Amino acid sequence: MKDITIDFFEENPEDNRCDIMIEGLPGVGQVGKLVAEHLIEELGAEKVAEIQSVFFPPQVIIDETGVAHMPNNEIFRYSGEGVSILFLTGDFQSSSSEGHYLMTDAYLDVAEKYGVKRIYTLGGYGVGHLIDEIRVLAAVNGETLRDEVEKAGAIFAKEEPGGGIIGASGLLLGLGARKGIEGICLMGETSGYLVDPKSSSSVLEVLSKLTGIEVDPTKLVERADEMEVFVERLKAMDQQKSDEELSYIG
Repeated sequence: MKDITIDFFEENPEDNRCDIMIEGLPGVGQVGKLVAEHLIEELGAEKVAEIQSVFFPPQVIIDETGVAHMPNNEIFRYSGEGVSILFLTGDFQSSSSEGHYLMTDAYLDVAEKYGVKRIYTLGGYGVGHLIDEIRVLAAVNGETLRDEVEKAGAIFAKEEPGGGIIGASGLLLGLGARKGIEGICLMGETSGYLVDPKSSSSVLEVLSKLTGIEVDPTKLVERADEMEVFVERLKAMDQQKSDEELSYIG
């Protein structure tokens, strides 16, 4: 098995030019992955490539029928009126530092093959506690991109996220700049404890303004509402536990 294998389902990918790539690989709160998968479903994007790699964790994925398959990441393509998009999502990011660099380089090779000029990377910014008002933080790989990102509702916060952006969401910006590809990262605040469709909804709202892509957010909002009910139950359980502990004091 090669270190990284990309299987294309289109004979001539170069003939299907795409303006942008949207990355939503697994990460904190699965924020970016939820957004990418929602857009793929709502737009009816077509899968055009699969990526396998020895840099994925050494395991198989078990589907709902109990059948195992090797992990892979996937490239989808959507062509609509006035816009064409590549989506990058899948099962895993790399399990090693070296793999992160090599796989990001492979993702950029795909982007160049399709003529991509701008990449949006999506993820969660874990803050370690539950949040009521979610901010969408941003990072860009060129100063000229800041203004339009701020107008779309994202913010640039000093020293946030602390330590930088780990994984493909960060490296696609850094390595992409070397290839002349614009990069914008959108990070929705999230506790980091749970899958967070509420944070994903906030990221989708900003992304829609930046790209002009309008999709029905209902399914994502419904998932967010369901998660809100679950979170409220958790809060109530924590409060009850705290009250019970206090009752033993004094």
